[in-house]
Amino acid sequence: MSVPLLAVGLVAAGLAGTAGAAPAGGPTKIELQGAANVRDLGGYITYDGAKVKTGKLVRADALAKLTDADVQKLAALKLQTVIDLRTPAEVQAMGADKLPAGVPLVARPIDDGGMFTKMFQAISSKDPVQQQEMLGDGKAEQIMQNVYLNFFTADALGKFGQSVKDLANTANATLYHCTAGKDRTGWLSYVTLRAVGVPESVARQDYLLSNQYRAAADAALRAQLKQAGIMQNPDLLIPLQEVRVAYLDVALGQIEEKYGDFGKYLTDGLGLDGWTLMKLRKNLVS
Repeated sequence: MSVPLLAVGLVAAGLAGTAGAAPAGGPTKIELQGAANVRDLGGYITYDGAKVKTGKLVRADALAKLTDADVQKLAALKLQTVIDLRTPAEVQAMGADKLPAGVPLVARPIDDGGMFTKMFQAISSKDPVQQQEMLGDGKAEQIMQNVYLNFFTADALGKFGQSVKDLANTANATLYHCTAGKDRTGWLSYVTLRAVGVPESVARQDYLLSNQYRAAADAALRAQLKQAGIMQNPDLLIPLQEVRVAYLDVALGQIEEKYGDFGKYLTDGLGLDGWTLMKLRKNLVS
């Protein structure tokens, strides 16, 4: 693998092993050496005082760099399924997931709106002028907005919808992830939490928690890219490395525009009928 390709994969995923405390009543961080943004979403409280069950929903970043000890830790979770939302290009750059023996892997790629390709082009150029032209002056933020607009293609709606249906039927934990575990994974988590009655403000807090878990690793990676001479101004990557309220609001704006409200998005957008939504709530909340 070329240095630029490796670099773009690492930028997308973040370095692993950073610590981060979960908010009170929130998720449990799963500490792994080879992945930084892994947590069990059990513990969130719904509008009516119920609680999201532990051992059901595990969100993560890419699992290609897991150590043997990490794999053993995942084995203890008794995973029912792992859903990989990465595109083939991302899998090629980062590698296939390392999973405990016998855990089924579902490849369900959701297109990232060209983010990975554009990031690769910018980093691999090693040209500070070209990098500024491609990522500076709000262009990186626009790339991220396109990622969230892309959640509303027919293909993405079908795959997000199928993933929620899978979560309605998960007996043990289902782990789902993309590359960084923050955008596609963050959106699936946000949607699922709201669908089972977790307040919007709390679902939003979980979405933003990725910044806390990834901050130190992302900063260290930017320093490495500068030291290696790949990027003169690696801070251009910050908008691509972070989750932001403005990005989430792009998706919420699409819901308002296309469906009118969140409930119609669940039914008309994701194809979830009332029975599935009741089953999801019963399965994930106690």
